[in-house]
Amino acid sequence: MGMVDISKKPEVEREAVAEGTIFLKPETIKLIKEDRIEKGDVLQISSVCILNAVKKTPELVPFCHPIPIESIKSEFEIGEAYIKVRVKVKSTSKTGVEMEALSGVLNALLNIWDLVKKYEKDSSGNYPFTKIDAVRVISKVKHE
Repeated sequence: MGMVDISKKPEVEREAVAEGTIFLKPETIKLIKEDRIEKGDVLQISSVCILNAVKKTPELVPFCHPIPIESIKSEFEIGEAYIKVRVKVKSTSKTGVEMEALSGVLNALLNIWDLVKKYEKDSSGNYPFTKIDAVRVISKVKHE
């Protein structure tokens, strides 16, 4: 067991885009849009969480190689009952950046859930509507 040997691979420009969605109550989405979430600005906090997660991916995913991150871009799409998070990561390295993009997406989604959980719970303390879904890599490019 161990990390894959990438020592013979050339460094090339690579990018990956990942996305995922969190489904929330329409009332919670309204609070987010009106910046009335008690813990703070949900999208701003989630943007910082994306940066942290992308840079810390090798600490979270043990077989992931540490690579130089050259660019991180994030987008949020807010619907009536969902927020979609999209993260694009670029690096010039010997290995891809899809784990970094996925880590950014997942960490943003988890943080959104954490920030709004007070508003999502039902009377028994459960989350019958809240759901993270469709986390995936939507593109991966290697520029040789």
